Amino acid sequence: MSTSAVQSRRHPASPLEILRIFAKLGVTCFGGPIAHIGYFRDEFVIRRQWLDESAFADLVGLSQFLPGPASSQVGFSVGLLRGGYLGGLAAWLGFTLPSAFALVAFAYGAAALHGAAGQGLLHGLKLVAVAIVAQAVLGMARSLCPDRPRASIATLALVLMMISPGSLSQLAAIAFGAGAGLLLCRGTTPTISDNASMPISRRMGMVFLAVFCALLALAFVPARDGIFALFGAFYRCGALVFGGGHVVLPLLRDAVVAPGWVSDSAFLAGYGAAQAVPGPLFTFAAYLGAIASIPPGGAGGAVVALLGIFLPGILILMGTLPFWHELRGRAGARAAMAGVNAAVVGLLATALYNPVFTSAVHTGPDFAVAAAGFVLLVVWRAPPLLVVLAGAAAGVGLALGA
Repeated sequence: MSTSAVQSRRHPASPLEILRIFAKLGVTCFGGPIAHIGYFRDEFVIRRQWLDESAFADLVGLSQFLPGPASSQVGFSVGLLRGGYLGGLAAWLGFTLPSAFALVAFAYGAAALHGAAGQGLLHGLKLVAVAIVAQAVLGMARSLCPDRPRASIATLALVLMMISPGSLSQLAAIAFGAGAGLLLCRGTTPTISDNASMPISRRMGMVFLAVFCALLALAFVPARDGIFALFGAFYRCGALVFGGGHVVLPLLRDAVVAPGWVSDSAFLAGYGAAQAVPGPLFTFAAYLGAIASIPPGGAGGAVVALLGIFLPGILILMGTLPFWHELRGRAGARAAMAGVNAAVVGLLATALYNPVFTSAVHTGPDFAVAAAGFVLLVVWRAPPLLVVLAGAAAGVGLALGA
C-alpha cells in the first residue's frame, strides 16, 4: 500500500469535505441499497482508501444485522469514523437530502418523468445498477472469499437466499456465516489494524441504545397530537424493518394508508416517483409526510417523517458500533467476521440476480448496456458518474429506438 494511502486513512476529513462527497453520491447513487453499497465501496475503498476491504465489509455485515436503512447506515458509519459525530451527520445529510428534496417537490406537484424518453432514462439507470453491483460482487469476492471455506460459505448463503428469500433468511445466512467462520476460518484472517478511530465510547453506546428503546416504547403509545402521531408511526417503521429498501413499503403503507392519512393512489404514485430519484428509498417518507392529512403537513411533515424513519437506525447503529469495533479485534471474532463477510458476498450475489438483474435486463440490448457498464467500471476504471450518464443515455436511446 502506498504511503499516501496510509496517510489518507489516518488523517480525518472535515465535515464539509464529507458533506461534499456524500452529496455527490446522493445525486448519482441509483439502484437501491445494494447498488449504493457498490458505489460506496468504489468511492471509499478503491478511490479514496478511507477503509480497507475487510473494515468496509464489517460495516456492511453490521448493517445487515440491524434494523434500518442498510446503505444509509454504512454511509453514516463511514462519515462517523472519518469525521466524528459531525462527519456522520454530514454523510447522512449529503446522501439523504437530494432525494428527499426531489420527493417533496413531487409532493407539491412537480412534474414526473413521462413518455418513452422518461421511462427509458429510468430503465438505463437500472442497467447501470446491474454493472455497479456486479463490480462490487467481483471485487468483494476476490478479497473476502479467497479460499475454499469462505467461497463455500458465500455459495451456501446464496443458495439459502435463493430457496427462501426474505429478511429472516438474510439474518439466518449471516448467522450461518458467523458460525461457519468460527469453525472453518481460524488462522486464515490477518490481525486487523484499526485505520479509523472510534469516536463513540462504550458508555455513550449504552446511552444511544437506551434512547432507541425509550423512543420505540413511546412510539407505541397512542398519540392524538399530529406531530407525535406522525413521528411515532415512522419511527416504528424505521425500527422494525430489517434489510431496508423495498422491505419497508408494506410497513409504511400500514402506517399511513390504514389510518386514512394518505390515499392508496397517492401512496402508489409516490412510490413510483421514488424509483426515479437517487439515494435511499427511505426518503419516500418525506413525500408521505408532506401529503399526510394530519399536521403539520407540507415541508414540516416531511421533516418529521424523515427524522422519524431514519433516527432509529442511526441510534441503534451508534449504540452498537463501539462494541462491534472492539469485538472484531479478537481472534475468534475475526474468524466469525470472515464467515460473515463471505456470507455478505453471497447476499450481494443473490441481490445481483434478483431484484437487480431480473428487474432491469429483459432483452439482448439491455444485457449489452449492462455488460458495457461493467467493462467501463472494471477494465477501464471509469468514474461511476460517467457510467451513470452513459447508461441513462443508452436507456433513452433504446426506448426511442423501440
